[in-house]
Amino acid sequence: MRRLLVTGGAGFVGVHLVQHAVEHSDCQVTVLDKLTYAASPEALTALPPDRMRLVVGDVADAMMVDGLVASHDAVVHLAAESHNDNSLQDPSAFVETNLVGTFTLLEAVRRHGVRLHHVSTDEVYGDLPLDSPDRFTESSPYRPSSPYSATKAGADHLVRAWIRSYGIPATISNSSNNYGPWQHIEKFIPRQITNLLDGRQPKLYGNGQQIRDWLHVSDHASAIWAILGQGRLGETYLVGADGEQTNLEVVRTILAHLVREDLDVDLVADRVGHDQRYAIDSAKLRVELGWRPLFNDFEAGLADTIDWYAANESWWRPAKERAEAEYAARGQ
Repeated sequence: MRRLLVTGGAGFVGVHLVQHAVEHSDCQVTVLDKLTYAASPEALTALPPDRMRLVVGDVADAMMVDGLVASHDAVVHLAAESHNDNSLQDPSAFVETNLVGTFTLLEAVRRHGVRLHHVSTDEVYGDLPLDSPDRFTESSPYRPSSPYSATKAGADHLVRAWIRSYGIPATISNSSNNYGPWQHIEKFIPRQITNLLDGRQPKLYGNGQQIRDWLHVSDHASAIWAILGQGRLGETYLVGADGEQTNLEVVRTILAHLVREDLDVDLVADRVGHDQRYAIDSAKLRVELGWRPLFNDFEAGLADTIDWYAANESWWRPAKERAEAEYAARGQ
């Protein structure tokens, strides 16, 4: 592989994947990104310009996408609208990017016979009971519960249909919740960190007992790279690091790291249709491809993330007030 196209490559997971690709190969990387509010092109500026170029555009733009796909050997599809709260307020952008954008890319891949890896989420499987020992596997039924997860589920089904109907060379991965540097402050962990750095209370939906399976974004990037290079075509791989934590446990860990009182938490109205528990069984990825997460200690990875946000206030500060105003308007 000499030429890699990454859609959504200026987004949270995208910038880490692009950095990983540049560091671990000699391929040239093209990033296609719409540069929405959640993009972080600043994270790409340190990369050598002869190895990475940024094309500003929409993955649903058929003419642009076709030209880019035709000149590359492989595509990693990360472009997506991904914030659940936003999808509940206005699902139209999620339908356009996550469904129409994926369809547009699939047609270009089909025309030019280019290798595709499609990145998705464990939220397509719905949720698990809090007291259940079960975990999601590649054969778990799809039960999306929000406009976001429904559009990602639809995108997964489109990819599988194009694999079976047209024989495109593709793989799919579904990951658990990511955390780490460069994540927009509207997301759960960055919001709690930046609230505390700002002297505000952290916010928890409901009673804070919802469970998420946390994966450091650097580990997600290495998993995508392994699947792109070694994954069996037509297969799906789940990516997780056995990082189950309740939302309250996550906040308590942040509070402890910043030496704040454990009772300093604001419980707000729960999200409509809030999923209770996510848990990933990543045995297939580990056994077949030999992948292992480097961030096995969630508390240590979270501490590194907290320190990054503390040291990079100039990056997140401009977006903070707008994000908090939007949450306040929803009573959250």
